[in-house]
Amino acid sequence: MRPDPTDDIESKGEAAPFGRSVGRMFAVLFRPEMARWRFRIGLAFLLTVGAKGLSVLAPVLMGEGINALTGDTEAGARLGLAGLSFVALLALFAAARFLAAGLPMIRDAFFSTVTQDAQRLIAVDAFRHAQHLELQFHLTRRSGALNRIIERGVTAMEYLLRFLAFNIGPTIIELGFAAVVLALLYGVQFSMAAIVTVGVYAVFTIIVTEWRNKQRRVLNEADTRLRGIAVDTLTNFETVKSFAAEDREAGRYDGALREYNRHYVTIMKSLAALNGGQEFIMTGGLLAVAIMAGYGAVNGAMQVGDVTAIILMLFNIYRPLNILGWAWREIKQGTVDIEKLFQLMDRKPEVADAPDAAAFRPHGGAIRFDNVRFAHEGRASGIKDISFDIPGGAFVGIVGPSGAGKSTILKLLFRFYEPHEGQIAIDDQNLSDVTQHSLRKALGLVPQEVVLFNDTLRLNIAYAHPDASDEEIMTAVRRAQLGDFLESLPAGLDTRVGERGLKLSGGEKQRVGVARAILGDPPILILDEATSSLDSGTEEEVQAALREAARGRTTLAVAHRLSTVAGADFILVLDDGRVIERGSHESLIAENGVYAELWRRQSGGESHQQPAFAPQFAK
Repeated sequence: MRPDPTDDIESKGEAAPFGRSVGRMFAVLFRPEMARWRFRIGLAFLLTVGAKGLSVLAPVLMGEGINALTGDTEAGARLGLAGLSFVALLALFAAARFLAAGLPMIRDAFFSTVTQDAQRLIAVDAFRHAQHLELQFHLTRRSGALNRIIERGVTAMEYLLRFLAFNIGPTIIELGFAAVVLALLYGVQFSMAAIVTVGVYAVFTIIVTEWRNKQRRVLNEADTRLRGIAVDTLTNFETVKSFAAEDREAGRYDGALREYNRHYVTIMKSLAALNGGQEFIMTGGLLAVAIMAGYGAVNGAMQVGDVTAIILMLFNIYRPLNILGWAWREIKQGTVDIEKLFQLMDRKPEVADAPDAAAFRPHGGAIRFDNVRFAHEGRASGIKDISFDIPGGAFVGIVGPSGAGKSTILKLLFRFYEPHEGQIAIDDQNLSDVTQHSLRKALGLVPQEVVLFNDTLRLNIAYAHPDASDEEIMTAVRRAQLGDFLESLPAGLDTRVGERGLKLSGGEKQRVGVARAILGDPPILILDEATSSLDSGTEEEVQAALREAARGRTTLAVAHRLSTVAGADFILVLDDGRVIERGSHESLIAENGVYAELWRRQSGGESHQQPAFAPQFAK
């Protein structure tokens, strides 16, 4: 059997290629839909660069102010500010420092609109793409998997955009500015010292963080075992007490907790090693630069203010690096999450419209299966050489044992799957040559269990025709035998039905499904075991609604209860993926074959019983 189609996007796996993920992420900002934000994107970039330039300039101004305070008459000359007092230079320092901190705040205030819009675009694209993936994908996915992938991917995109564009990127820009300023104003040795210190710091942080990530995974596994033992024991407390195993379970819990504590201590030690190593490298770099600058001041090559400026500049560079270990781990996880999102979006639907697919044009509702073969993934058998013709307006029953292929025929008709061989046509139009959207608009479905959205009756009934007026909705409601029920509700059509329609009874939900099908006014109606889960009294009410819904349409009814389709124009009897009998109820009884035997079992031996769904009501 082929693996779960979400395994490749849901599993933890290795980190995704960083460059590809980040490139695709930033490409979202340059989509046509984002054109209205181009000015903000450019302004955000300019503010970021400007803020980092001022961050580098501020220490130089502080140094020149101190030089002026110590009596250096040339203070400020290298900046073109010769002759300014130390007060003026320090005021410029304060202004530069304030703007270096304030400009990013202004940028964040107006750029959040851009990131939110980019998130919306990618989330809607992913959600729409997931909706268009084939039925098999959704049937085999884990519960909530797609939602988690989309949420994590979109969250990671927002985080990566902000962190890479406004933290890592600006820090690199600031390091470049600082290296140039240090080299030009104070000496190339200072810029080299800054670059080497930052490089050693980054390499050390990445190596230790990777080591800690391995420890974190081990700790997480120990945590999972600990929580599992606790929940399992507390949930099965009766079994524990029955076998007098309280102390034994406490011992298991103690062992798991000891293991967790041991790994937690290792994690804390590695964190101390990381923080200590980072501080050692930063302090070592500052010490080396301070000593070099001090020697320059002693030798008369530099002023006291220059020493201050160099140290302040290095502090500004090192400050954002304090979170590099945490950021590296988050960036790696973010690239994994966003790559899973892109993998979902890159997945090609197995059932796709042909490039030249035309809109389906119904006229009568005649259906033809021509030597159709199909088997589900992982199954050796399916439907085999199925052929039949259904004239427009006919009522046809499809019966047979479980696994015979009844529901598969309906899914092929909806084009949820493509036949492996043969052709399916409606009104002489091959289903492979028409768009899925137009095809499904021509088909109405009442399934065995009508699942409703947690919203109002109005929304659920009008789902097949969202623009329907209340008058049209009420007409469908009355035809579906739902009028009396609706009139008994204080909120009427605005009544909320609850999660999956749980506030309604089974019969009420089925009639909502019938009303929805009637309102959609499809030329072909599909009934998939529409009354099999109902009690006899409710079934009669729903049958009346179905007769009304089927009037004037081609109707296919898959049924377990043969009385449901006994009045059909003809019946297809399936077994092991083949049509083994076909004909009207009377002719099949006369053949005394499989259908006749099934009928005798269900009717208690009566060969003639009033059918629940008479053909005169279906036409």
